[in-house]
Amino acid sequence: MSSSSLSLIVLPCYLFLLLLSSCVPASGRLLRLRKPDPDDAAATARWLVSRNSWGVLSTISSDLEGAPFGNVVSFSDGPPGDGHGIPYFYLTTLDPTARDALKDERSSFTLSEFPLGTCGETDPENPTCAKLTLTGKLKLVDSQSTEAEFAQLALFSKHAEMKDWPEDHHFQIFKLDIEDIFLIDWFGGRKPLSPAQYLNPEKNRLLLESQA
Repeated sequence: MSSSSLSLIVLPCYLFLLLLSSCVPASGRLLRLRKPDPDDAAATARWLVSRNSWGVLSTISSDLEGAPFGNVVSFSDGPPGDGHGIPYFYLTTLDPTARDALKDERSSFTLSEFPLGTCGETDPENPTCAKLTLTGKLKLVDSQSTEAEFAQLALFSKHAEMKDWPEDHHFQIFKLDIEDIFLIDWFGGRKPLSPAQYLNPEKNRLLLESQA
């Protein structure tokens, strides 16, 4: 085999391995190269929550006489490769978001596809660059529950420095109990998606396939 022929074989393999390695973050989780089909709203929403590590959490401000207050926060829905769809947060009442939630649980959490780098040169407001807002109640998780154990694992596996945050800040785990889902991932307006469909994406995918 000539050297030129060998190069034609080796180069594509090298490029594939290079691309593959660029999709493996420090956590070791293999990230999907492409987002789900826009027709599969549940899969797209879960993909956004699984892939992102931060978003804007909005509460009813107790300091601003009930005005909405949005705050950039870190979150996780599960350990790498084991996302459950429920966003968990590690918050302190030294920050207004936690204080607000303890007085009025009504909250919304917004994510964008844009930080993931999969929108290319598309503007973040373009409908093809997916955006998701989960609305519901921001609840304190019982620190003695098995859910708290899972949530802590989820948060610390994605945000390692959290476990070293000051103890005297009294960080606590909160979760968003989802009541409504607003998803835009293509032209045509909001995608119909219930919390039940969101939390059971495989069942929703099978339903879509049966209707195809």
